[in-house]
Amino acid sequence: MSDALTLHEVDAFYGDSHVLRGVSLRLREGRLLGLLGRNGAGKTTTMSVTVGLLPARHGAITVFGRPVTGRPPETIADEGVALVPQGRRVFRSLTVRENLLVAARRPRSAGPASWTLATVAELFPRLHERHHQIAGSLSGGEQQMLAIARALMSNPRVLLMDEPSEGLAPQIIAEVMATIRRLKAQGLSILLVEQNAKLVFDVADEVVILNSGRVVIDAPVAELRAHGVDLRQHLGIY
Repeated sequence: MSDALTLHEVDAFYGDSHVLRGVSLRLREGRLLGLLGRNGAGKTTTMSVTVGLLPARHGAITVFGRPVTGRPPETIADEGVALVPQGRRVFRSLTVRENLLVAARRPRSAGPASWTLATVAELFPRLHERHHQIAGSLSGGEQQMLAIARALMSNPRVLLMDEPSEGLAPQIIAEVMATIRRLKAQGLSILLVEQNAKLVFDVADEVVILNSGRVVIDAPVAELRAHGVDLRQHLGIY
């Protein structure tokens, strides 16, 4: 099984603030890696560095073995990396259809699935019903579905998801997690950032926990379940 995404000894800064300190992680092809940590631990920064929105000051990043460190976001996207950002960030003045079309890329022969308007409509029937609706008028849950669908329209090999359950009602969270499970079953490699540790442990194959910009735990979920992990110490969960 090849590595879909690797970070090796990555350091990143915001101005003079040293946010990531030697972060290493490995997402294997067709697997789901959960990334956990307290607020400010460096989770979103890890995402930003991976997609090229923030330069790594040190270390290396690869996508299916190809180095992408220091490359611009559009080049990393061309390698098959897509981001579902925190806060959804849909294009609120565009229709649902326009949001999807703006991200559309041709399928890669090596990709796990081919995503088009038709296949996205099958995955998200509710969005299909609202194709001509302005995205800003959608509910929070529908906007989250649109953010995921927009990322899929780029036909990624690696999907990064940053807090997809944030601000959603429990029923909608269940729908989003069901979608993530389906994408994983189709062979998509997924890096999932979540505050809700239970959601991550329910769906992930491996888990990395960050604390103050450093990796403090990197292990398979089955191993953590068998031997236990003190989430209170690392996540502030009681």
